[in-house]
Amino acid sequence: MSGLTAYDLLGGFGSLIVIIAYFSTQQGWVDARDWRFSLTNLVGAVLILLSLTAAWNFAAFVMEIFWLAISLYGLVRALIKK
Repeated sequence: MSGLTAYDLLGGFGSLIVIIAYFSTQQGWVDARDWRFSLTNLVGAVLILLSLTAAWNFAAFVMEIFWLAISLYGLVRALIKK
């Protein structure tokens, strides 16, 4: 894995987290309204955003800001319903 920076690893790990969360909902292991789904996506988005501080990409930034905002909304909604 030569040439990878800590930021690359953070972004890669964030992407993996988001992918696992999405796959988990598709498998029926986690419901999309479950707070764990929103929290997992929030953590993934934050890690990806951190990676963008080293390698800027406007389109990825916009996507992750929305991903973060929607995840926060889902997390708050899920916790209020509890």
